[in-house]
Amino acid sequence: MPTLLYLNGFKFFFYANDHLPAHVHVLKGERWAKIELVTLSVSYSTLKNQELRECLKIVGSHQSEFLEKWNAWFRR
Repeated sequence: MPTLLYLNGFKFFFYANDHLPAHVHVLKGERWAKIELVTLSVSYSTLKNQELRECLKIVGSHQSEFLEKWNAWFRR
């Protein structure tokens, strides 16, 4: 499970055997979200609204870095 970033209590990662479309999983405590990296759309979330807004900002500011790591890991 490659971890991309720890920030403000959020853990950003993807699974080693993940699938398309490119996405990131976000974990904070017992809550989590799945966010597509190209569109920044939320596939699923149990995060509180404020947490989701903060996490989307973080993913947006690291979008190209996360996509590079995704593509390097899966050799795409």
